[in-house]
Amino acid sequence: MKKIILTTLQYIFFLGLGLFLLWWTTKDLSPFEVDQLKNALKEANYLLIIPAMIFLLLSHYSRSLRWKILMEPLNFQPSTTNTFFAVMLGYFFNLLVPRLGEVMKCTILARYEKTPVDKLIGTMVAERAIDVICLIIVIFITIFIQIDIVGDFALTEFKKAYTTRSGSFDTKKVLVILGGMVLIIGTAIWALRKYRHIGFIGKIITGIKGIWQGLTSIRFVKRKAAFAFHTLFIWAMYLLSIRIGFYAMEPVSHLGIGPSFTILTFGSLAMIITQGGIGAYQLAVQKTLTLYNIGEVDGLAYGWLLWAFQTILVLVIGLFCLFILPFYNRKRNEKLSLGKG
Repeated sequence: MKKIILTTLQYIFFLGLGLFLLWWTTKDLSPFEVDQLKNALKEANYLLIIPAMIFLLLSHYSRSLRWKILMEPLNFQPSTTNTFFAVMLGYFFNLLVPRLGEVMKCTILARYEKTPVDKLIGTMVAERAIDVICLIIVIFITIFIQIDIVGDFALTEFKKAYTTRSGSFDTKKVLVILGGMVLIIGTAIWALRKYRHIGFIGKIITGIKGIWQGLTSIRFVKRKAAFAFHTLFIWAMYLLSIRIGFYAMEPVSHLGIGPSFTILTFGSLAMIITQGGIGAYQLAVQKTLTLYNIGEVDGLAYGWLLWAFQTILVLVIGLFCLFILPFYNRKRNEKLSLGKG
């Protein structure tokens, strides 16, 4: 009962946050700007969204193949179709309840492939750890290739935050913050060690260990080159879907690979904040595009366009997988039974 209540509260919180951010992005729009937003979405070339959706679908398929590679050291050989269905249903359930998809995709695959759920969760943790590393790399690439835009923006904001009224750099403030961070980290490490016997702290430690084990388990992967290829391919498809998406709207059609990296960076972070990125993703894209002199209304319209086609893809393919999964496995089991007979 307690778990159900916590899950419900989590769902309400993240959905509420998403709806609040949606309201926040539109609350100051004038009637003229609202019409401008509607016209921008109405005039978008939706045919050009199709290749962007195909790129995303290819990334999801590649993710299922990469997951299979992670299972090989555990002597699991699930069918590619079931693995792909499980991946898509993971995304689908994440739209309903944050983080539910991670558990559901392992549960679904375990049910139809007769594999232990706990070991599959270990591979999922490994996947998430790799994705975090990839996101960090994308962030560094974004800053490196656009040091004049993203770097200057970060430097300007840093100076605003740490400059005194007289215009001099506030060294004391920086040292206090750095000292505070060291103190917080040191205190956290001490508390985790001293109070590891307490339930929720023990779970935190288990989670940290799980992430570390997930990262280190990569060394047991048999096909490392294939694993690296799929990891690169997944993120390349994410990037290309954004790049191709620019052509669908005239105000952003001139933007290139640099802005695509920036949207990939901030959009990926926004997807973590709310379920399915609702509200947070549109806001992140809108604010990101202002760095490239795109008006906030056009930026918001493009944010809606990107979020919509990603979400529609997951909903449509996810629902398809949800209905077809039992039929596919029934037919598969019948063929296996006939084969044995």
